[in-house]
Amino acid sequence: MSHSESPARPGLARAVYSRHAAAAVLAALVGASGCKANEAAKAPDSAEPAAVAAETAPAAAAPAEPAAAPAAAAPSVHSFTVKRLDGTETSLATYAGQVVLIVNTASKCGYTPQYQGLQELHTKYAGKGFEVLGFPSNDFGGQEPGSAEEIAKFCISMYDVNFPMFEKTQVVGEGRSPLYALLSDSYGPPKWNFHKYLVDKHGRPVQAWPSATVPGSPEIASAIEAQLATP
Repeated sequence: MSHSESPARPGLARAVYSRHAAAAVLAALVGASGCKANEAAKAPDSAEPAAVAAETAPAAAAPAEPAAAPAAAAPSVHSFTVKRLDGTETSLATYAGQVVLIVNTASKCGYTPQYQGLQELHTKYAGKGFEVLGFPSNDFGGQEPGSAEEIAKFCISMYDVNFPMFEKTQVVGEGRSPLYALLSDSYGPPKWNFHKYLVDKHGRPVQAWPSATVPGSPEIASAIEAQLATP
């Protein structure tokens, strides 16, 4: 019996040894893969400090932006020279420092009686630095067919107009005068006779009213007074 047992012991030992060896190999493999898994899991952690540092590090000073170029001067009616009804040339720079109301007029229009209201505005505010400037035009309905002499005679005889009146002017279309191109670009073109543009002391259009807004309306008076009070 001792003889039969003794041969079994080496086999048992070998089996135990084999189990231990396999376990060791398995442990080594698991350990190795575990290390790799741990390293992979820790990779973002190791990257975090760099990301945090990047977020918290003071930003590099941005290059200074070039100073903005000064804004171009606003267009001004003072740059234009026009002719009076008698043919004499007048620079609109003559009215620098004054508030002006520029109106395209006509002698045979339903709005022609507005000449009276325009004259009243002129009389009321002229001493405070205000002028009405009349520009006869035949652009709407052919309602200003007369010559310069006829227009002047009509204005004086019918409405005692003494504010400046200028030569007949095209106010709409491709051939419009440079003055009316500026006015139209600022506040839209006239739709009919007696369209009104208010121009400030620097020659800049600041407001406009259609033909139907009468010269004596409170809104025009308040706008004129506001501009007279503005440097």
